Amino acid sequence: MKTIFISAKSKEKLNKSHFLESSKLLPKKIALVYSIQYEPIAKEIKLILEKNHEIVKFSQVLGCSKVLFPKQTQAVLLIGSGKFHAISLATSSTLPIYIYECSKLAKISEKEIISFNQHKKSAYIKFLSSNKIGVLVSTKPGQQNLIKALELKKRLKQKQLYFFLGDFLSAAEFENFGLNSWINTACSRLDMDSTSIINISDLEKSQ
Repeated sequence: MKTIFISAKSKEKLNKSHFLESSKLLPKKIALVYSIQYEPIAKEIKLILEKNHEIVKFSQVLGCSKVLFPKQTQAVLLIGSGKFHAISLATSSTLPIYIYECSKLAKISEKEIISFNQHKKSAYIKFLSSNKIGVLVSTKPGQQNLIKALELKKRLKQKQLYFFLGDFLSAAEFENFGLNSWINTACSRLDMDSTSIINISDLEKSQ
Protein backbone atom coordinates (compact mmCIF):
# COMPACT_ATOMS: atom_id res chain seq x y z
CA MET A 1 0.00 0.00 0.00
CA LYS A 2 1.36 3.41 -0.96
CA THR A 3 1.29 6.10 1.71
CA ILE A 4 0.82 9.73 0.73
CA PHE A 5 1.66 12.46 3.24
CA ILE A 6 -0.25 15.71 2.79
CA SER A 7 0.68 18.56 5.13
CA ALA A 8 -2.13 20.72 6.51
CA LYS A 9 -1.69 24.48 6.67
CA SER A 10 -2.76 26.75 9.51
CA LYS A 11 -5.40 29.37 8.69
CA GLU A 12 -3.81 31.77 11.16
CA LYS A 13 -2.75 35.13 9.69
CA LEU A 14 0.36 37.00 10.74
CA ASN A 15 -0.11 40.46 12.19
CA LYS A 16 3.12 41.90 10.79
CA SER A 17 3.12 45.20 12.66
CA HIS A 18 2.35 43.52 15.98
CA PHE A 19 5.06 40.90 15.44
CA LEU A 20 7.62 43.54 14.45
CA GLU A 21 7.04 45.29 17.77
CA SER A 22 7.18 42.01 19.73
CA SER A 23 10.38 40.91 17.98
CA LYS A 24 12.33 43.64 19.78
CA LEU A 25 12.41 41.25 22.75
CA LEU A 26 14.49 38.75 20.78
CA PRO A 27 18.31 38.52 20.77
CA LYS A 28 20.12 39.27 17.52
CA LYS A 29 21.11 35.73 16.53
CA ILE A 30 18.01 33.58 16.21
CA ALA A 31 17.29 30.01 15.19
CA LEU A 32 13.83 29.91 13.62
CA VAL A 33 12.00 26.56 13.64
CA TYR A 34 8.41 25.71 12.84
CA SER A 35 5.76 23.00 12.74
CA ILE A 36 4.88 22.11 9.15
CA GLN A 37 1.39 23.64 9.49
CA TYR A 38 3.01 27.02 10.13
CA GLU A 39 5.57 27.03 7.33
CA PRO A 40 3.96 29.93 5.39
CA ILE A 41 3.87 32.10 8.55
CA ALA A 42 7.44 31.09 9.42
CA LYS A 43 8.62 32.31 6.02
CA GLU A 44 6.88 35.66 6.57
CA ILE A 45 8.46 35.98 10.00
CA LYS A 46 11.87 35.13 8.57
CA LEU A 47 11.61 38.05 6.15
CA ILE A 48 10.68 40.40 8.99
CA LEU A 49 13.43 39.22 11.33
CA GLU A 50 16.14 39.37 8.69
CA LYS A 51 15.92 43.17 8.75
CA ASN A 52 17.25 43.44 12.32
CA HIS A 53 18.34 39.90 13.27
CA GLU A 54 20.63 37.17 12.01
CA ILE A 55 18.81 33.92 11.24
CA VAL A 56 21.37 31.23 12.07
CA LYS A 57 19.00 28.32 11.34
CA PHE A 58 15.65 27.96 9.59
CA SER A 59 14.03 24.54 9.57
CA GLN A 60 10.98 22.43 10.27
CA VAL A 61 10.84 20.72 13.66
CA LEU A 62 9.39 17.25 14.09
CA GLY A 63 7.98 15.83 17.30
CA CYS A 64 10.47 12.97 17.37
CA SER A 65 13.58 14.76 16.16
CA LYS A 66 16.39 16.27 18.16
CA VAL A 67 17.32 19.66 16.73
CA LEU A 68 20.93 20.81 16.74
CA PHE A 69 21.67 24.53 16.71
CA PRO A 70 24.80 26.45 15.62
CA LYS A 71 27.12 27.60 18.42
CA GLN A 72 26.33 31.26 17.80
CA THR A 73 22.61 30.75 18.47
CA GLN A 74 21.41 33.08 21.24
CA ALA A 75 17.78 31.96 21.28
CA VAL A 76 15.26 29.82 19.43
CA LEU A 77 11.93 31.02 18.08
CA LEU A 78 9.34 28.31 17.49
CA ILE A 79 6.36 28.98 15.24
CA GLY A 80 3.67 26.49 16.18
CA SER A 81 0.75 25.63 18.43
CA GLY A 82 0.97 24.50 22.03
CA LYS A 83 4.12 24.23 24.13
CA PHE A 84 4.77 20.59 23.26
CA HIS A 85 7.86 21.28 21.13
CA ALA A 86 8.90 24.44 22.96
CA ILE A 87 9.34 22.93 26.43
CA SER A 88 11.14 19.94 24.94
CA LEU A 89 13.53 22.26 23.07
CA ALA A 90 14.10 24.26 26.24
CA THR A 91 15.11 21.19 28.27
CA SER A 92 17.28 19.62 25.56
CA SER A 93 19.10 22.69 24.23
CA THR A 94 19.46 24.93 27.35
CA LEU A 95 18.86 27.90 25.04
CA PRO A 96 16.18 30.54 25.67
CA ILE A 97 13.08 29.36 23.79
CA TYR A 98 10.39 31.69 22.47
CA ILE A 99 7.11 30.57 20.93
CA TYR A 100 4.89 32.50 18.56
CA GLU A 101 1.33 31.24 18.80
CA CYS A 102 -2.05 32.88 18.18
CA SER A 103 -0.38 36.22 17.38
CA LYS A 104 1.48 36.23 20.71
CA LEU A 105 5.19 35.99 21.38
CA ALA A 106 6.11 34.36 24.70
CA LYS A 107 9.19 32.92 26.35
CA ILE A 108 9.28 29.49 27.99
CA SER A 109 9.77 30.23 31.67
CA GLU A 110 12.28 28.70 34.07
CA LYS A 111 9.31 27.48 36.11
CA GLU A 112 8.01 25.45 33.15
CA ILE A 113 11.44 23.92 32.58
CA ILE A 114 11.84 22.98 36.26
CA SER A 115 8.36 21.46 36.28
CA PHE A 116 9.15 19.26 33.28
CA ASN A 117 12.50 18.18 34.76
CA GLN A 118 10.66 17.14 37.93
CA HIS A 119 8.22 15.25 35.72
CA LYS A 120 11.13 13.31 34.18
CA LYS A 121 12.69 12.68 37.60
CA SER A 122 9.41 11.18 38.82
CA ALA A 123 9.38 8.81 35.83
CA TYR A 124 12.93 7.67 36.61
CA ILE A 125 12.10 7.00 40.26
CA LYS A 126 9.14 4.86 39.18
CA PHE A 127 11.44 2.94 36.84
CA LEU A 128 13.91 2.22 39.64
CA SER A 129 11.20 0.99 42.02
CA SER A 130 9.30 -1.14 39.50
CA ASN A 131 10.03 -4.80 38.82
CA LYS A 132 7.50 -5.10 35.98
CA ILE A 133 7.97 -2.62 33.14
CA GLY A 134 6.25 -2.05 29.82
CA VAL A 135 8.38 -1.29 26.75
CA LEU A 136 6.73 0.85 24.07
CA VAL A 137 7.64 0.12 20.46
CA SER A 138 6.13 1.98 17.53
CA THR A 139 5.59 0.44 14.10
CA LYS A 140 5.60 3.85 12.41
CA PRO A 141 8.45 4.57 9.96
CA GLY A 142 11.07 6.76 11.63
CA GLN A 143 9.93 5.77 15.12
CA GLN A 144 10.42 2.00 14.99
CA ASN A 145 13.22 0.85 17.32
CA LEU A 146 12.38 -2.81 17.88
CA ILE A 147 15.99 -4.02 17.88
CA LYS A 148 17.00 -1.37 20.41
CA ALA A 149 13.97 -2.29 22.54
CA LEU A 150 14.81 -6.00 22.55
CA GLU A 151 18.36 -5.22 23.68
CA LEU A 152 16.84 -4.03 26.96
CA LYS A 153 16.25 -7.70 27.87
CA LYS A 154 20.02 -8.13 28.22
CA ARG A 155 20.60 -4.88 30.09
CA LEU A 156 17.66 -5.14 32.49
CA LYS A 157 17.78 -8.81 33.47
CA GLN A 158 16.60 -8.00 37.02
CA LYS A 159 13.30 -6.62 35.71
CA GLN A 160 10.39 -8.32 33.97
CA LEU A 161 9.72 -6.61 30.64
CA TYR A 162 6.50 -6.59 28.61
CA PHE A 163 6.69 -5.37 25.03
CA PHE A 164 3.86 -3.35 23.48
CA LEU A 165 3.96 -2.77 19.71
CA GLY A 166 1.55 -0.58 17.81
CA ASP A 167 1.04 2.15 15.26
CA PHE A 168 -0.63 4.44 17.82
CA LEU A 169 0.53 4.51 21.44
CA SER A 170 -1.74 6.29 23.92
CA ALA A 171 -0.80 6.95 27.55
CA ALA A 172 -4.53 6.98 28.36
CA GLU A 173 -4.59 3.19 27.81
CA PHE A 174 -1.65 2.35 30.08
CA GLU A 175 -3.70 1.97 33.27
CA ASN A 176 -5.39 -1.07 31.71
CA PHE A 177 -2.23 -3.17 32.13
CA GLY A 178 -1.35 -2.68 35.80
CA LEU A 179 2.18 -1.41 35.14
CA ASN A 180 3.67 1.62 36.93
CA SER A 181 6.63 2.22 34.64
CA TRP A 182 7.11 2.32 30.88
CA ILE A 183 10.23 2.62 28.74
CA ASN A 184 9.58 4.56 25.55
CA THR A 185 11.53 3.64 22.40
CA ALA A 186 9.19 5.54 20.04
CA CYS A 187 8.61 9.30 19.73
CA SER A 188 10.81 10.96 22.35
CA ARG A 189 8.05 13.45 23.16
CA LEU A 190 5.76 10.71 24.45
CA ASP A 191 7.32 11.13 27.89
CA MET A 192 5.44 14.42 28.23
CA ASP A 193 2.14 12.50 28.40
CA SER A 194 2.77 10.68 31.68
CA THR A 195 5.08 10.59 34.70
CA SER A 196 5.24 6.82 34.23
CA ILE A 197 7.15 7.07 30.92
CA ILE A 198 10.92 7.31 30.64
CA ASN A 199 12.64 7.65 27.27
CA ILE A 200 15.21 5.00 26.46
CA SER A 201 17.71 7.79 25.69
CA ASP A 202 17.30 9.18 29.23
CA LEU A 203 17.69 5.70 30.66
CA GLU A 204 20.96 5.25 28.77
CA LYS A 205 22.30 8.53 30.15
CA SER A 206 21.51 7.57 33.74
CA GLN A 207 23.21 4.14 33.63
